[in-house]
Amino acid sequence: MELFYVFARYMEKNTLQNIGRVYRQHQKMLSLVFLVLLLLVSAILRLYNIAGYMTFLGDEGRDVLVVKRILVDHKLTLLGPTASVGGFFMGPIYYYFMLPFLWLWRLDPVGPAIMVALFGVATVYMVYRIGRDFFDEETGYFAAGLYALSPLVIAYSRSSWNPNLVPFFSAFLLYTLLQIGVKYRWKWTLWAGVILGIGLQLHYLFLFLFPVVAFWICRSLRDKIIPSVVLGIGGFIIGYAPFLAFELRHGFPNTVSIWQFLASGKDTGFSIVQFLGTLSDVIFRVFGRLLLRIPDPGVLANLPAWQIAAWVWSVRLAIIAVVAILLSQFVSSGWLEKTRVGRWFASWKENRANVRTGLLLLSAWFAIVLFLFGLYKRAIYDYYFGILFVLPFLLLGYVLARLWRYPKTKYIALGLWGLLLLFNWQGRPFRYAPNQQLAQTKRIAQEAYAQTEGKPFNFALITGNNSDHAYRYFFEIWDNAPVTIENTTVDPDRHTVTDQLIVICETPDCRPLGHPLWEIAGFGRAQIVGRWEVPFVEIYKLIHYKGE
Repeated sequence: MELFYVFARYMEKNTLQNIGRVYRQHQKMLSLVFLVLLLLVSAILRLYNIAGYMTFLGDEGRDVLVVKRILVDHKLTLLGPTASVGGFFMGPIYYYFMLPFLWLWRLDPVGPAIMVALFGVATVYMVYRIGRDFFDEETGYFAAGLYALSPLVIAYSRSSWNPNLVPFFSAFLLYTLLQIGVKYRWKWTLWAGVILGIGLQLHYLFLFLFPVVAFWICRSLRDKIIPSVVLGIGGFIIGYAPFLAFELRHGFPNTVSIWQFLASGKDTGFSIVQFLGTLSDVIFRVFGRLLLRIPDPGVLANLPAWQIAAWVWSVRLAIIAVVAILLSQFVSSGWLEKTRVGRWFASWKENRANVRTGLLLLSAWFAIVLFLFGLYKRAIYDYYFGILFVLPFLLLGYVLARLWRYPKTKYIALGLWGLLLLFNWQGRPFRYAPNQQLAQTKRIAQEAYAQTEGKPFNFALITGNNSDHAYRYFFEIWDNAPVTIENTTVDPDRHTVTDQLIVICETPDCRPLGHPLWEIAGFGRAQIVGRWEVPFVEIYKLIHYKGE
């Protein structure tokens, strides 16, 4: 009997262990399946009919034109596109990210757009990893799910443009700093430096993250500060090498221009009224535009009063919830915890060091960048927030994960997450008909190209705020690039002036004869010998004036 009892206890113990093992195995499998589904949905949202919806204007044409010349003409470059302000250039790293994709897609501009979309999917995974590795798995899923379906994030993941890679590299930098601060992996400062070098070539707002990195290294690596800084500088030189080579060769012209831009005070500086207004605007838009797809200010101002109030209070409640949970992690114990509010804060306090360190980094990152935005006096566009894109999702994801822990609030967390996902799904960028910008540009270029009859030609674009690079790109890959008219100092014999001038008009009431645009004025006195209407534009063919 005693032997039977021992056998029964043995079987019971092993059965429970087997059940637990099977449960854990299934839990891991379910977790993996959910992650794969999340990434699959992210990929669909970013890649669906990308050719029909992608932006392809002058800036995009300029980029593929440079990369085509690297690929086909073997004209390497150490200089990137011009910055939107300041008159200086960025580094060329984005062109080299584009290069393999333009090659794989046989010079089709869709290739680089797909590259950006894939980086967008990788950013979703980075958000998940940051949440899982440094908070908990629930935070990773809540944050990554919200990030995957954010309409503004999706919109900036569906076109080829250098700032669109900033969210991935800022997320990678965040992951690197957490490795340094939580796991004390000081050699990761090399990766932090490399990311800063790459990010600074993608957009100069990456400068805002240098103080964040400096603060975090000084806080986390006091006993390794010198080797960490040396390793970080070495990594920065590696990441910044292409542009650094240009600066060394030409005497640092862009570095000087950036310094003059910052020191002039015209676009930067402190003004208390402007500073506080910018802070309020940035906080509201970072949470509102990213988490809740609130309309941009121009659209919001024209909505009925009750809709404006609903939007504003929804954003404010999200901000209050995040700030309250953050305060709960850093409020000190003592007299405050004797009050009802203090006890509420104490109940949310996280005892795990990695979580508190992670929240400290997120808070410091947001505070430092917010302060620097406050010193910027010009307009702040949504894509400027690329260095902050992942932060509100991680913060709200953490809040939802804390609610998930408590039985009484578990379904509240799930309900809020589901509502946000559904709400953002309804705002997906491709719910309307595609603009077919790439196809239209190609069609217009084909019509203009046909009128050249395969002969040399000059080219001009009369437009409002576009440039002619998108059309020039197609002319060039079709092996009949327009001849650029040089001034008489460079070309006294006017060899660069051909027998025909093709003009594309993107403006209404277009009159190319006598237009002051250099490409037209430099051609000389002309007469129109052909006019064709294509959707959205008019095409003119001009030859030199021959008299009546």
